[in-house]
Amino acid sequence: MSRYSEAKEIYAAYGVDTEKALDTLKNIPVSIHCWQGDDVTGFDSRESLSGGIQTTGNYPGKATTPEQLLADIDKAFSLMPGKKKLNLHASYAIFGDGEAVDRDKIEPKHFEQWVTFAKERGIGIDFNPTFFAHPMVKDNLTLSSPDETVRTYWVNHGKACLKIAEYFATETGVPCVMNIWIPDGYKDIPADRLSPRARFKKSLDEILSVPYDRSKVYVTLESKVFGIGLESYTVGSAEFCLSYSDKAGITPLMDNGHYHPTEVVSDKISSLLLFNEKIALHITRPVRWDSDHVVLFDDETKEIAKEIVRNNATDRVFIATDYFDASINRIAAWVTGIRSVQKALLFALLQPNEKLQKLQDESNFTQLMALSEDMKTAPLGDVWAEYLRREDVPADYISEVAKYEQEVLVNRK
Repeated sequence: MSRYSEAKEIYAAYGVDTEKALDTLKNIPVSIHCWQGDDVTGFDSRESLSGGIQTTGNYPGKATTPEQLLADIDKAFSLMPGKKKLNLHASYAIFGDGEAVDRDKIEPKHFEQWVTFAKERGIGIDFNPTFFAHPMVKDNLTLSSPDETVRTYWVNHGKACLKIAEYFATETGVPCVMNIWIPDGYKDIPADRLSPRARFKKSLDEILSVPYDRSKVYVTLESKVFGIGLESYTVGSAEFCLSYSDKAGITPLMDNGHYHPTEVVSDKISSLLLFNEKIALHITRPVRWDSDHVVLFDDETKEIAKEIVRNNATDRVFIATDYFDASINRIAAWVTGIRSVQKALLFALLQPNEKLQKLQDESNFTQLMALSEDMKTAPLGDVWAEYLRREDVPADYISEVAKYEQEVLVNRK
């Protein structure tokens, strides 16, 4: 008997169908961020990162051209199981030779190469306006700036991105999640907290005045608690973003690195599901702050996955990754993080959730605790190995990454 067959029987004794879990997992899309491959540099500006965003490390092989980044994404995708989407920032527009287009004037044609890439692989594209690392970020402010020239510039960028997001959905046949996040805030205690938020609200209203097909584009709004140089105040706080999302009828997005260290997104998912048709997540791993470490199969990642699965919300939660580490092989970072998310989803799908919920409702907390502990040592690894086999991706991805590094990455100048 194979190890998977034995694992299947063990889980069956708990009332868990491993075949159903595997079939469900392979159809849960995970949106994979392009910016791990080049340390969030993009192609339209060489401004240093700002607004609480910082990539540390100098591992060799960073992608510096569209062709290199596309090749690296392709290699990473080949080592990732499951259904994928590609998540782009607007700063990854690809221009022709000698062409220079500023962010307030970008068009769908500047992303044709990405659409071709996605269509050839049968995947959708998600999108993010890029409100950072640009000369028009003045005093750490964009959509909330008191300077009307600055604010209008970024409003026009948001409007342009909305059209591009609809283009992605139309071309790929897959709805596009367009996420708005701004780095706006102040290093020290502000004299006026209300006016920047009022300007941000006005800017969002202006961006969303652009007609778009809501069946094709899901606009999301992402909050943040603080950033480097923005320690005292962020305009797009959790309260602001949730309130605005509710008012405008758009989708709230939670990044689990964007809250106070004692807050966990896993506890917030059920509340948002009660009041929203859809919600969105950026899954990362904060270490003491929003440090965007590579996602691991850790407790919070497992709890996030459990909340999605146990609430039957796999088709209501847009799952995306968001991290960037330049201290290790970038492709290994990509693959490790995506596999960790998938492994957490499998772990959640292999829980006897109905039985656990029944024990809670019966106030049988002794058995609830014991069964929950039993499931931690159930043979997840054997089911995971079977999933990788069926997805035709190698269990040992590090050897493949090391080979690619020697053949491709180390030769880059």
